[in-house]
Amino acid sequence: MRRADEAAELIDRDLVVHLSELRKRLIYVAACFIDALCVGLYASPRILSYIKAHLGSIDVEWSVFALSDGLVVYMKCALLVGFLLTLPVLLYHLWAFARPGMTESEAKGTLMYVPVSFLLFIFGVGFGYTVALPMMIRFMIKLNRGIGATEVYGIQHYVSFLTSFLLPMGIAFEMPLVMVFLTRIGLLTPDKLKQVRKYAYVGLAVLGSVISPPDFVSHLSVTVPLIALFEISSFISVRYHRRRAVLSMRTT
Repeated sequence: MRRADEAAELIDRDLVVHLSELRKRLIYVAACFIDALCVGLYASPRILSYIKAHLGSIDVEWSVFALSDGLVVYMKCALLVGFLLTLPVLLYHLWAFARPGMTESEAKGTLMYVPVSFLLFIFGVGFGYTVALPMMIRFMIKLNRGIGATEVYGIQHYVSFLTSFLLPMGIAFEMPLVMVFLTRIGLLTPDKLKQVRKYAYVGLAVLGSVISPPDFVSHLSVTVPLIALFEISSFISVRYHRRRAVLSMRTT
């Protein structure tokens, strides 16, 4: 009976320690987010002006349809900047919280996911902004003019469209990291990659057609980089799998 009580007390003590550690890290992340939000509030007017003026050769005038539209867009931009600047800190503290349960090699291997995931997301957003988004907007402007519509673009809807378009592009560029992680935990192997390759091509082609205008050149401009990204991810995954196999043979 005493041993059971001691075990329960030890479990409760460990739980309190873990919760205290989690609370401390969440407070630190929240403080970083507040600081990053202040940066976003300061930089949002400049960021919005840059977005409006540097979208290829496209000239779009923003309009407001309600008194609160400008405030809503301003706060959305500030929150997005705050989230992006806080994301590496959040990922690091998630890693640090799980660090005691990892071996030394696992800790070193997973730590690289923090900066790489952030950089891949930024690259994805950059690709969407510089390549895919201008093509999409040109197509929509051409379509609107083709049906005789008068172009009046609300700033809130315009920025919401940018966000809903660019965030999936950033997430799609996380593909290499996801595939390496699945290989690391044993869910993805070279044989499985060969089996799913044709389905992945079809899925990426469908995704490219969804996020690009319905013309052949624009479709290829988005789909080909996605397929190339998949092939690069597959190459990295296969190399990683073979390297782990060689290391495991040497240790046995």
